[in-house]
Amino acid sequence: MCGGRGTRLDRGEKPLFEVAGEPMVDRVLDALAESRIDTVHAVTSPHVPETTAHLGGRVHLIEAPGDGYVEDLGAALETVEKPALTVVADLPLLAGEVVDRTLAAYDAGSLTVCVPTHLKEALGVSAETTRSHGGRECSPTGLNVVGDGDETIHLSYDARLAVNVNRPGDAEVAEVLARGP
Repeated sequence: MCGGRGTRLDRGEKPLFEVAGEPMVDRVLDALAESRIDTVHAVTSPHVPETTAHLGGRVHLIEAPGDGYVEDLGAALETVEKPALTVVADLPLLAGEVVDRTLAAYDAGSLTVCVPTHLKEALGVSAETTRSHGGRECSPTGLNVVGDGDETIHLSYDARLAVNVNRPGDAEVAEVLARGP
């Protein structure tokens, strides 16, 4: 999913924002290439013409209307077979083994990967959306498996999933973590 405007980050097209010298969308594509996923589609919109050009010829593009994440996801899911792994382009620390663990956790229906909100707070990154799960506050990561049927929450404590780059402060944390010690 890489068709959003990225207005909170306010640094151009968000998928092309660089973390550790590489556009976030490329970092996500690298993680998918390292996983057992064999078909990748990038969902773009009229809001991200540079991203669309950047990805052209590298992956199959699905042009969504750009009406918002939920609407664009719905439009994209009409064109692919379910279940489908979905991932946002602002998850620059994603790794292939994390994707594979998510696929292994999937059983049926839909799977939403969340992290404890306190993990995001401890890292100093924004928690845009929270929900309660098992008496704990958790935050969706933007990594999901969408199928038909009931939703299951998969709680992960992997800090790489806690860093969605939505704001400049999130970008600073992602940069530090991506560069390592």
